[in-house]
Amino acid sequence: MILHRENDGGHTVALRQIIGMAAGLVMLLLAAGPALAQDNAAPAPAASAPDVTVRSGDFRAVLPPPPRAWMAVPRSSGRITARELGLVINSADPYSVDVGGFYARARGLAPAQVLRVALPAGASLTPEQFAQLKERIDGFFGPGIQALALAWRMPYAVSCNSITGALALGYDPGQCVQTCAPSRRSPYFDSGSARPFTDLHLRPSMLLAARDVAGAKKLIRRGISSDRSLGWRGAPPVHAYYVTTSDKARSVRAPLFPPAGRLPRLGIDVHLQETQALQDVDRVLLYMTGLVRVDHLDRVRFVPGALADHLTSYGGRLDELSGQMSVLSWIDAGATASYGTVSEPCSHPQKFPHPQALLLHYAQGESAIEAYWKSVAWPLQGVFVGEPLAAPFARR
Repeated sequence: MILHRENDGGHTVALRQIIGMAAGLVMLLLAAGPALAQDNAAPAPAASAPDVTVRSGDFRAVLPPPPRAWMAVPRSSGRITARELGLVINSADPYSVDVGGFYARARGLAPAQVLRVALPAGASLTPEQFAQLKERIDGFFGPGIQALALAWRMPYAVSCNSITGALALGYDPGQCVQTCAPSRRSPYFDSGSARPFTDLHLRPSMLLAARDVAGAKKLIRRGISSDRSLGWRGAPPVHAYYVTTSDKARSVRAPLFPPAGRLPRLGIDVHLQETQALQDVDRVLLYMTGLVRVDHLDRVRFVPGALADHLTSYGGRLDELSGQMSVLSWIDAGATASYGTVSEPCSHPQKFPHPQALLLHYAQGESAIEAYWKSVAWPLQGVFVGEPLAAPFARR
């Protein structure tokens, strides 16, 4: 279809060019990034993109928001298995010793896959302490180790960087000068690689974190029980809930939500909800929302292997001193993995899990650590928490 202007000498403007301009405007809105810690944060995009007016000379067109559609993700070439996972235990932390030992036995890790270090007890490492830890890790694990499980709750940060982000991408002091600025892009984002260290020279990591040892062991058991448990023909469906709340700044991911409906051959029903919190829902595989605090988690029944997160400033502060809900509340409620930021990110959607990439990579049979890491373009300020090898859609 071609649109004509009346006074341009017969020149035409292709509709696809106008749509491209509109899409560019929407992306500019998404990149605005208002601060999340403030109660009066600047507004972010609503659940659907607004109509966009495009003017050129006498021509004016008002375009409706594009319909929701699924994104395309690379076909997975496999997944990270227990043989390719390194485990790091903090020998100075009784929680880490207990949980790490339990995890090594539960996943059948060999002694050569387990590194013991002594870290100070506290929320954050100094850059110097982190450099020593990174040197130990790089010197201990061989090239076959593709990812890491960190058997502790704290430390979860290196200054304003998350510990998981810094281990994979390198510590960036410049991010702490302006935490709202864009951060390093992860080459692992939306990748088809099943060998991130071999292919990209980075090891994604995930904290085996819960509020106590008993909770961490439940988390590990959930992850193991989830393996190869979903997506079978004839099984009851599981549910992915994408929730838009009245908090516009924290609902910045809503324009990226997929269309509602059944994902063929996977047994996943996708729901788009406008509410403050879900209640009385069963067989939940994914719960994605944006709030300072999410209520009624005791009325959400997660399946083993479930993923859940809430976009807010300090969900990754596992000492829970920020006044905002931490990701540990998701783990307590029965989720198997989650994600949150440790320093003020502002509402850049690139600093949080992409709603579609997370589900689509997971549904291909990838593990929780792979799906979560591949869903975050700028993960330097975000900490990944959960049982890394959980893979409910795996087939081998």
